[in-house]
Amino acid sequence: MSETEPPQQGDAPAIPRRSRRRAFAEQELRLISSLVLLIGLGLFFALPFVLSIGSVVFLPVVTALVLTVILSPLADKLNGWGLPNALASFAALIIFFAILVLALATILQPAIALFDDVPAMAQQVMARFGEVREQFAWVASLNKQLATFMNTDSTREVVLAAPSLLEQVAFATPSVVLEVVLTLLMAYFMIEARVRLRQRLLFGRASFGTSIKAARVIREVQDRVAAYILTVGWINAVVGVIVALGAWALDIDAPIMWGGLAALLNFLPYVGPIVMIALLGLFGIGTSDTILLGLVPALAYLALHTVEANLVTPSILGARFTMNPVMILIALSYFTWIWGVFGALLSVPILLMLTALFDHIGRPNLVGFIFGEPLFTANLFDEEDTAEQGAE
Repeated sequence: MSETEPPQQGDAPAIPRRSRRRAFAEQELRLISSLVLLIGLGLFFALPFVLSIGSVVFLPVVTALVLTVILSPLADKLNGWGLPNALASFAALIIFFAILVLALATILQPAIALFDDVPAMAQQVMARFGEVREQFAWVASLNKQLATFMNTDSTREVVLAAPSLLEQVAFATPSVVLEVVLTLLMAYFMIEARVRLRQRLLFGRASFGTSIKAARVIREVQDRVAAYILTVGWINAVVGVIVALGAWALDIDAPIMWGGLAALLNFLPYVGPIVMIALLGLFGIGTSDTILLGLVPALAYLALHTVEANLVTPSILGARFTMNPVMILIALSYFTWIWGVFGALLSVPILLMLTALFDHIGRPNLVGFIFGEPLFTANLFDEEDTAEQGAE
């Protein structure tokens, strides 16, 4: 007999059978991925209606969860200094609430003092824009001639009576106070239960690898969100101080208020600085003799924000906290649509939490999935573990 024996008859169909099983498994996985993608898109478009209708329930829960992620490192540090867990959790919440109240008082107290000057500033702004309108009176006459030529009829305007600002505040105050109390209570109990939650996630898993992965997810989400908020908070505080000093140098009323307002609005990416520029422009025009002089504070803030947003903040935060501007705008518009101003404030922390979570479980590969690639790609830690096992 020769050393090379011919293949047996039963071995030939084994390879096609194995390839058919693999192809069927790939098709099944792609079908399941398609269902997951459709369910995810459905939840993405259906959640705004559910969360907006049930904002009294869901907004305090989400806010308390974000506060828990932000304040847990502070509570851990206070606990490491010898304070009991319950007292450390309460102290961390009190410190955050005191900083928030101080920031709001810095803005609201001077704003109330300037409230009496608003009618005079509004008249000044209208006068300045009236002067500009007179310079472009030929445009208005051209529009009238076009309207006469097109034989357009004048339309009637229907003005509906709406509740005044004081009535809206009076109706909204009880619900706002109730939501704030519920948020603080839930945040306290979540912060106080953080140790037990970590133990359940770490030691309640079936395998050691799952426990390690859960520990990495918890640590990454907590560290990323807390570090981002703390770093951006310091940057915005410095921006507020510079704006306050600039307002004082330009002899603008209530410079501390403008500094605090700039610091708070800078937490809203893109939208906050635009609002700040508009406020400074309107206030400057309403208190200056000419429009060019009134635009000086807004232009100075625009120059400061350009340097801060393009040079200072990226160099301090680094690549770890760099997020896609399109994703930031989508999250900002998405949560603003759901919860208004509070949703805008929570949008970036929620986006950071989801980004850190997807970094571990795998990010959806939407574009590649259209061309036949898997929906979820392997994350960084799985690649590292695979490389280590291959090296061993």
